[in-house]
Amino acid sequence: MTAPVRAHGAPVLAARIRSSAEDFFVEELPGFEPSGAGEHLLLTIEKRGMNTAFAAKTIAQWAGVDESAIGYAGLKDRHAVTRQRFSVWLPKKIAPDVDALQTDELRVLEHAWHSRKLPRGALAGNRFVLVLRALEGERDAVDARLSAIAARGVPNHFGEQRFGRGGDNVRKAVAMFAGGRVKREERTMLLSAARSELFNRVLAARVEAGNWDAALDGEVWMLDGSRSVFGPEPFTPELQARLEAFDIHPSGPLWGEGELRSTGAARELELAALAGDTASRLRAGLERAGLKQERRALRLRPAELAWSWRDDGALELRFALPPGCYATTVLGELGEIVDSAQSR
Repeated sequence: MTAPVRAHGAPVLAARIRSSAEDFFVEELPGFEPSGAGEHLLLTIEKRGMNTAFAAKTIAQWAGVDESAIGYAGLKDRHAVTRQRFSVWLPKKIAPDVDALQTDELRVLEHAWHSRKLPRGALAGNRFVLVLRALEGERDAVDARLSAIAARGVPNHFGEQRFGRGGDNVRKAVAMFAGGRVKREERTMLLSAARSELFNRVLAARVEAGNWDAALDGEVWMLDGSRSVFGPEPFTPELQARLEAFDIHPSGPLWGEGELRSTGAARELELAALAGDTASRLRAGLERAGLKQERRALRLRPAELAWSWRDDGALELRFALPPGCYATTVLGELGEIVDSAQSR
């Protein structure tokens, strides 16, 4: 696994995250409003110390349905307090007693009928409230770094969650591409890890070159808040203004079969970053698997970034991120963050 490279300089703090579940709060931002009619009961759930899969199983048992009848937009970690939606397919439109689902660890905040099962990715993003404890560092330096992040953004790395414990998923992906047999659900995970590793390599090369948030010749641009891309095209003052306004971002490849869209200096950097034996094996494996060339923004700006210092010296951070982006990419630009949940 390629270690992310910091764009904002040397660490300004060392701290611990998730000393308790309450120190890591994440709330899904809904991508749509319930239709009010249909065969799917849409539940907004707040849970503590419970991952998404376990919550889905609990809801299925409560509703007396198979787990395949449960939908959710994204996966949420166990070691946190999280709010997210689930849908339950109930063809007879008879909802079980919602109060019977309530426990100390799982609460139903809202429920409404909807016309479709909740698909993966059907969210506008995630809002975070994070508390960093046992913090070492100068407050002025931390404040300055956070101000820089708010103004410039951070490199849009895939987080370590994509790579498994110790980053082992990349090694497993190489073995799978060499003919190793894996379960269907693990195959999907390893394909994702392989793609993410290649993207992170390109992004690391651009961070090291100092152009992760600047234009290169042959750049492919991604519109903010969407997956739409355009270019390459000549760089103009208008594009510069849109880049500075965070309306567009440079992009990097999500590898698959087909022609790499970038040209010129951007393409040369991407191919150089993806040279070498491991990268070549990952590229070939993704192509054989039938994934198509796609792009991902190289730059991420946390929305509504705010912070405050607590009386006990802890630092509270509040921000929102688009779907598929990681809070750890923001934390990593501050310094060395130890995840207390990994030792429990």
